[in-house]
Amino acid sequence: MLEIDTNLQLPDGEYEWKFARSGGPGGQNVNKVASKASLIWKVQTSTAIPDYVKIRLALRHVRFFNSDGTLTITSQRFRDQDRNRQDCIEKLATIVEDARHAPKVRKATKPTRGSKERRIEDKKKHAAVKQGRRVKGE
Repeated sequence: MLEIDTNLQLPDGEYEWKFARSGGPGGQNVNKVASKASLIWKVQTSTAIPDYVKIRLALRHVRFFNSDGTLTITSQRFRDQDRNRQDCIEKLATIVEDARHAPKVRKATKPTRGSKERRIEDKKKHAAVKQGRRVKGE
């Protein structure tokens, strides 16, 4: 059971891990050890999260999804597999937590009196600058 939040857990059967040789620093260790971790999760078939979270995940975090709708998170920041697995879990928890909360709706507001006055004053200054550039005879 992968615990993302106290209210949200993913059963072990819903996701899988794949490991590969990682690039980057590590010397000969890189050539021998499969330290790159990839978490693969079929979000659409998941029963652990509600549909509205699935939709928000797909809309907000498009880069993690491939063409068949599978979410793939990879990590190769660290030199050992366990820390890369933990990094994948933290990334997953972050994006799921982000998708759980609806974005705040922006309320349209009217411009203030002061902002209107500043805008008009700026327009007058700009017009005066352009007026000063004109040739007198034309």
